[in-house]
Amino acid sequence: MTTPPTAALDQLKGIGPRLKEKLERLGIARVEDLLFHLPMRYQDRTTVRDIGTVRVGSEVVVQGRIGECRVNFGRRRSLLTVIDDDTGALTVRLFHFSRAQQNGIERGAWLRCFGEVRRGPRSIEMVHPEYSVFDEEPPPLDAGGYTPVYPATAGLTQNRIRGLVDQALARVDELAEELLPEELLRANRFPTIAEALRTLHHPGSAADAGGALAADHPARLRLAFEELLAHHLAARHSRRQRESLAAPVIDVPGQLWNELESSLAFSPTAAQRRAIAEIRADLARGVPAYRLVQGDVGSGKTLVCAAACLDVIEAGGQAAVMAPTEILAEQHLVNFLNWLQPLGIHVATLLGRQGARERRAAIESVRAGVAQLVIGTHALFQESVEFHRLALIVVDEQHRFGVMQRFALREKGRRGTSVPHQVTLTATPIPRSLAMSLYAEMDVTTIDELPPGRTPVDTVVLPEARRDEVLARIRDACARGEQVYWVCPVIDESETLEVQAATDTAEALGAALDHVGVGLVHGRMKTAEKETVMQRFRDGEIALLVATTVIEVGVDVPNASLMVIENAERLGLSQLHQLRGRVGRGARRSYCVLLYRAPLGEIARERLAIMKRSNDGFEIARKDLELRGPGELLGTRQTGMQRMMVADLMRDQSLLPAVRRAAGDIVEQHPDRAGRIVRRWVRTETELAHV
Repeated sequence: MTTPPTAALDQLKGIGPRLKEKLERLGIARVEDLLFHLPMRYQDRTTVRDIGTVRVGSEVVVQGRIGECRVNFGRRRSLLTVIDDDTGALTVRLFHFSRAQQNGIERGAWLRCFGEVRRGPRSIEMVHPEYSVFDEEPPPLDAGGYTPVYPATAGLTQNRIRGLVDQALARVDELAEELLPEELLRANRFPTIAEALRTLHHPGSAADAGGALAADHPARLRLAFEELLAHHLAARHSRRQRESLAAPVIDVPGQLWNELESSLAFSPTAAQRRAIAEIRADLARGVPAYRLVQGDVGSGKTLVCAAACLDVIEAGGQAAVMAPTEILAEQHLVNFLNWLQPLGIHVATLLGRQGARERRAAIESVRAGVAQLVIGTHALFQESVEFHRLALIVVDEQHRFGVMQRFALREKGRRGTSVPHQVTLTATPIPRSLAMSLYAEMDVTTIDELPPGRTPVDTVVLPEARRDEVLARIRDACARGEQVYWVCPVIDESETLEVQAATDTAEALGAALDHVGVGLVHGRMKTAEKETVMQRFRDGEIALLVATTVIEVGVDVPNASLMVIENAERLGLSQLHQLRGRVGRGARRSYCVLLYRAPLGEIARERLAIMKRSNDGFEIARKDLELRGPGELLGTRQTGMQRMMVADLMRDQSLLPAVRRAAGDIVEQHPDRAGRIVRRWVRTETELAHV
């Protein structure tokens, strides 16, 4: 493929090592990157406002005759300049100024400045505005004065960024090659990429300034379309690369799964059986399976992955299940031991907090192939761990692991060009249209059915002031022999404060609720201590479990019928839904109480209202996408998946069918352009970005 033209930043005027370092913080490493560093908003500099009419907090252009200019020696030395335009007076305050600036501002001259109006001690003022000095009344403003405001970083002013962008724009025809076919531009009424970039950086009218960053503006849509196309092409390329590799052929009678199924106290749902069949077909192909299994909380994803693990073990291979937290890994361990030990299968565990002797024994059993299934956290892919014949990796809640972590585990099972199969589980379901774009390199299975016996959870939203009513609910539930969770979410980024809050809450609840056994679980506890508390809760010795959000996923106690989430307004929809999913796992009617601290912001109010009216994980995930965006919902900030520069997957959903069609046409009719489109927009290595 032809490499697109690139230009080093050194080619621009005024670029030195320190400035390059600052630009790199913004993701700008080449001249063409400046073209795609788009404004966040625009400042209207087309009209001079009368000083007497401006409001505090507005950004405006004002001008007036200089009536006073002096250095003020207060708590902070500053240069004060007062201007008057006959409708009012405004003070310009400079804290950092030179002798030349002081000498250049003289009484009787005119000053035109642009900045934010603030309330000052004597009059309204601007602090460090952009300004120009004139000997006489300034000429009229340029009608096209819509000034871009860019994402910036410390030590890099807006004027500096604007100057560099303008240098890049002068070469836009050379650096931003038109890569979309002419027929595609015509069919969608898109401008060329050069026209779109010029409009976005320098809107020529009020309509462009108001709409260039809006959802339906042709210039923004043009770039969003190509960016989505680039990510889709990258995913297709990744899929082709993966399918050129080999993987162990797993094609067995399924005797182990048949034995497990016959021992279960329930029958798998039709959706679970469909998921198992799809994974089995993948494993038998001899190319690496890469399947996402998405399903609501409690839909039975773990049993589906157990079936896949059993087929791999029956074929003589090893399987690894990687969980993001020790609590979840321990819950998986409990389930798999219950299911697999009676079948004579050796299950090992690798956790970060194991003792040295236990850890050495586990590593040796994995290396020798004695351990047929290994369950663990990030400890699975550490250098000291060697697998005998790793054939399947199950990654639970993939978005919590970094790209390199997932890649490292896959590489442990590599034998020449043969790599393990991978199945990913997620309880954060997303709409199919987004799944097809975000996970175009994966096959997607949706478990859209809950096992019989799961009861919908009734959700109540209460202010903190009604805490006593919640305590009364807990007393009643425990008196009936039921169990309760009380979750204390992160109140500060400090884990120490989070643990302290949970500890204080457990003590307060223990004092308020006589004869109710209270337990505490948090992330700072040792594994053995945490597991002891969890086991006592499972066994019914503890009636009320106070926890941090470490119990968000994986904990399964059918007797728990009440979930109380404190400071619920601080959590996202998907996290609230995950926590609520810890109850309603048995036949009892279950409740979730969302306690909030007033006053509520608009988004927090909407989140809690959605939780109250819906138990549908897909509906909740859709609303979470609207409120937070896919980057936060899917954890792409942690995964290494590049955040979109222009496109918004929720806002631009309507483009996705056309993007998929265009990808097929370009690969077929213009294959030389596909790689160049990807390299323009996708900055991470394709192979790693889609592991």
